[in-house]
Amino acid sequence: MMKIKLLICALTVFAMGVANAQELKIGYTNAEYLLGLLPEAKQIEADLRAYETQLQNQLKAKYQDLQTRIGDYQANEASYNELIKADKQRELTSLQESLQQFQTDAEQSLVTKRNQLLQPAVEKIGTAIQAVSEENGYSMVLSAGSPGFDVLLYASEKHDISELVLKKLGIDPPSGN
Repeated sequence: MMKIKLLICALTVFAMGVANAQELKIGYTNAEYLLGLLPEAKQIEADLRAYETQLQNQLKAKYQDLQTRIGDYQANEASYNELIKADKQRELTSLQESLQQFQTDAEQSLVTKRNQLLQPAVEKIGTAIQAVSEENGYSMVLSAGSPGFDVLLYASEKHDISELVLKKLGIDPPSGN
């Protein structure tokens, strides 16, 4: 009798788990794909390239200034006394350190600028994903498409909601996707 009660209890728990699993609707999308199709994506990319070019030009100018000063030092080194040599060497070392710091700061600044430019588009996509998820009864939506960072190991294409999100954003999905 006890075994029958345990069996009935186990079957009930199993049946509830199956019922809950049937209510779960999971979709996935590729945020990078969506971002690439936004009308503002080209402008974001152009703005980012312009900023990167500006930083590269500043770095190049600083590098050329350092090279010029090194050349001047090497050309006139023989005429410098020890005090002037030491002063010039400290100056060149300081300029080289400044150049390295500028390069590090420029890389960080570029990442910050990229995040700043992408933020409105990412929020727009997030809002559209949330709306599509609610309208279509998805319990969860996973992200796919970032190599090494996929949150999805396998999914049937029938659960891909990217096309629905594009339509929500007012973008006609390209044919063949």
